[in-house]
Amino acid sequence: MDIRFSDVINLIQQSRNNAIRAVNAELINLYWNVGEYISKKVESTEWGQSVVKELAQYIQRNEPDIKGFSDKNLWRMKQFYEAYKDIPKLSALLREISWTNNLTILSRTKTTEEREFYLRLTIQERYSSRELERQINSAVFERVMIGNAKLSAVPREFNADITKVFKDSYVFEFLNLPEPHNEPDLQKGLIKQMKTFILELGKDFIFIDEEYKVQVGNRDFYIDLLFYHRDLQCLVAFELKSVEFQPDHLGQLNFYLEALDRDVKKKNENPSIGVLLCKGKDSEVVEYALSRSLSPTMVSEYQTQLPDKKLLQHKLHELFENSGTEE
Repeated sequence: MDIRFSDVINLIQQSRNNAIRAVNAELINLYWNVGEYISKKVESTEWGQSVVKELAQYIQRNEPDIKGFSDKNLWRMKQFYEAYKDIPKLSALLREISWTNNLTILSRTKTTEEREFYLRLTIQERYSSRELERQINSAVFERVMIGNAKLSAVPREFNADITKVFKDSYVFEFLNLPEPHNEPDLQKGLIKQMKTFILELGKDFIFIDEEYKVQVGNRDFYIDLLFYHRDLQCLVAFELKSVEFQPDHLGQLNFYLEALDRDVKKKNENPSIGVLLCKGKDSEVVEYALSRSLSPTMVSEYQTQLPDKKLLQHKLHELFENSGTEE
C-alpha cells in the first residue's frame, strides 16, 4: 500500500475526533444552560425542589428517549453552573472533558485551585473516568503542590516546565509489594504494571527499556529504567532505591546521565534528566546533596499505599501559611 494513503486515514481520524469534541462541548453547554435556568428560577423563589422534580417527570413524559435528566441530575446541573459561573477562566476548560469527569472533579475537590488543576490535567493527559478517580484518590494535587515548593534550584533553572512533569513523591499502591521489599521486587512490579506506572508518571513518558546498558571504557553499566519524555524531548533515567535516600546515591545517577548525554542523546534532544526513587528521604539532606549538582536531577520518594489525603491537605495548608500565600 502506498504510504501516502496513511494521510487520508489521519484526516478521517482527526475529523472524527473533532466531531466527538464538538458533540461533547455542545452537551456540556446544554447542561450549563439548564443549570443556569434552574438556578435563576430557584434564586428568584419561583421554583422549589418539588418543581424540579416535576420538570424531570415532564421531560420523561414528553421526551422518553432522552436520558440523564432525572431530578437528581438536574440539581447537579444547577450545582455545576453555580460552581463555575463566576470563574470565566475555567468555563472553556469544562467543555473539553466529559460530563462524568466534570462531575467527578466537582464532587471530589474543594477549592478553585484544585479544580483548575484537575481540569487542566485531565485535558492534558486525556484521562478516562477511572484514571481520573485514581489520580484524585492518590492526592496528585496535594503531592504536586507540596513537591513544587520543595523542588531544588537545579531542575527549576533547567526547564520551567519541569515542575509540571515530575513529582516529589510517587504512589505505587497498585504493586501490592510486601514490606520489606528490595529493588528487584520494585523494578519487576513496575515493569509488570507499566500502564499504571505511566499513569502515575504522566502519559508523555515513553518506556524505552529496563536495565538499559551503557558502556563506558571496557565496562558495562545498567540503568534501572529508561524513558523518553515527548514534551521535554529528553531521556529520563530512573534509579530505584528501596531504602532511604543517601547522598552517595547521586554519584551513580549523575554518572549515568553523563553517559547518556555523551553516547545516547541525539543532537536535537535536551540534556537527560535523572530521577532517584527512594523509599524515603530527609528533605534537608536532599537539599544539601543537590545544592552543588550541575545535572538536572530529582530525588523523589515512593510509597506503596494510598496517601492520607487529609494529612497532605494539612501539610499543604501549612506551606501556604508559611509562605504568606492564600490557598
